Amino acid sequence: MVKFVSKTTLYETLQSENMYRELITSLNDECEFNAPAAFFEILAVEEALDIKLPDELKALLKESNGISYDYGTGLVWSTEQIKSANLEFRNTPDFRDLYMPFDCLLFFGDLGNGDQFAYSILNSEIRRKDIFEWNHEDDSRTWAASNLYRYIEKMLKGDNI
Repeated sequence: MVKFVSKTTLYETLQSENMYRELITSLNDECEFNAPAAFFEILAVEEALDIKLPDELKALLKESNGISYDYGTGLVWSTEQIKSANLEFRNTPDFRDLYMPFDCLLFFGDLGNGDQFAYSILNSEIRRKDIFEWNHEDDSRTWAASNLYRYIEKMLKGDNI
């Protein structure tokens, strides 16, 4: 059965497919975008970390598999960096003596100074869209934004996170 879609609905769908790219370029035209992540790359992260990525993060990764700005700062990491950084933080024995556990965080971006941004994980699920900043010096975890869109907006506008 063929489903017909109105021109308005199709236009809205096409617009939303580049939502993050449009937001980012409107705030900072010097951001560097990668090619879109393939389905298997996103699935590899989910399997390696045993967690379903938030839909908003998957949508962004489907637009660009990582975005950097301001001298290479990782606004949003690539799927490979998300996977490798999270595995490193969870599995490095020395970190157990220095920091609280990291298996309750899904890191996906950084400030370029050692601090990183993450979703919180509760009972093996990301239940909220809130973004938290992890401070590498004092191991604090501070609320930063209500969702990925607001996180990007705050980061690129230079608002205090």
